[in-house]
Amino acid sequence: MRTELRIAATAGTLPEIHACGGLAARRTGPHTVHLIGTAATPLGGDELDISIVVGPGARLALRSVAATIALPGAATRVSVARWRFEIAEGGELDVETEPTIVAGGADHRAVTTVLLADGARLRLRERVQIGRAGEARGAWRGDLIADLPDLPLLRHRLELGAHSATDDALSAPRALDSELVYPDDRPVETFGLTAARLPLAAGGSLFTAVGPRLSATASPRTPGGTAVSVSAGVQPPD
Repeated sequence: MRTELRIAATAGTLPEIHACGGLAARRTGPHTVHLIGTAATPLGGDELDISIVVGPGARLALRSVAATIALPGAATRVSVARWRFEIAEGGELDVETEPTIVAGGADHRAVTTVLLADGARLRLRERVQIGRAGEARGAWRGDLIADLPDLPLLRHRLELGAHSATDDALSAPRALDSELVYPDDRPVETFGLTAARLPLAAGGSLFTAVGPRLSATASPRTPGGTAVSVSAGVQPPD
């Protein structure tokens, strides 16, 4: 199945939504849109293309109503999701969808591209769990590419699960909680041995935490890692 979703936020109007395939979206507030699954996706072989555009001076909070479950297909176990975020000058985007759960035998690839104009603001949180209850296999790879108008901001790739560099039968991370914030001037901060917030050379920060289960990973909203809201009007949930 091929899924295409486009959301465009413009200052002074409600966000526009265009969708086909296994994903839809609904406006749940003046500046809030929730993603809704309309079919079992991603299955192996599925491709999802999601484009979010925030215009000059516009605000958007993107959420989802439920977790995403990646399942293997009959012909292939690989599914791909391509996310593209464009934030114009003065635009503000806050993204925190429910976790992606990669079922045993599935191999899900996520490629996220971010284009930030001058004066744009972003908070982008992603959570991934390898395996449902009682499952330890499954694979996920995430690429995060972020650019400012005249220079790169971030190039980041992380793999979890089967056949990854960190795959270990005795002890291996199976969960990820990450958050990209721009702008952000907080200094480097670590949370034990498995989580850290690192400042980026061009501004902003990247928080990354790994662990056996999402419930055991550090959160960007732990006492030492209070979240940064991109707007007084778009507050992250507790």
